[in-house]
Amino acid sequence: MAGIDFLAASETVARQLIGMRLLVDGVGGIIVETEAYDGEDPASHSFSGPSERNAAMFGPPACIYVYRSYGIHWCMNLVCREAGHGAGVLLRAIEPTDGLERMRARRGLDETRLLCAGPGRLGQALGIDRGFNGLRLSEPPFALFPAAPGLQAKVVAGPRIGISKAVDQPWRFGLAGSRFLSRRFR
Repeated sequence: MAGIDFLAASETVARQLIGMRLLVDGVGGIIVETEAYDGEDPASHSFSGPSERNAAMFGPPACIYVYRSYGIHWCMNLVCREAGHGAGVLLRAIEPTDGLERMRARRGLDETRLLCAGPGRLGQALGIDRGFNGLRLSEPPFALFPAAPGLQAKVVAGPRIGISKAVDQPWRFGLAGSRFLSRRFR
């Protein structure tokens, strides 16, 4: 799918997703920030094993895992590795390019830079909710397109954000110089 092997390690998939264009029902843009999580990673929702909440993380590769953050934000992950492993990539930010008016209406915001800068904002702008949990990335309403040539050379890495375990793991990836990141890289 769009040149990504979703059976690869989550950090590999997270890096490869940078620069790709993701659309959900025609709304979306260029992925500019991701974070990798693995079943053996204490910061991952799957670390303690399968549960009703995280079951999609243990599903087949290239499925969607949706969870609610702080009781208000829907966040979207792309499952990777073999089924049963519990690895995924959190989509942290995209550069909005498609369906801007729908995103602005969903977010109640005119500022394009802030529409999808952060996993909760991204989920709201794309219209993500629990109903997307377990869906396949290869099927509608999703579309994933390859990155423009040269973008992969501009990927930077650093520690993940907003976690209390495995905080030094450099599994946050971003497009160098993008003004659409949730937070700048050091």
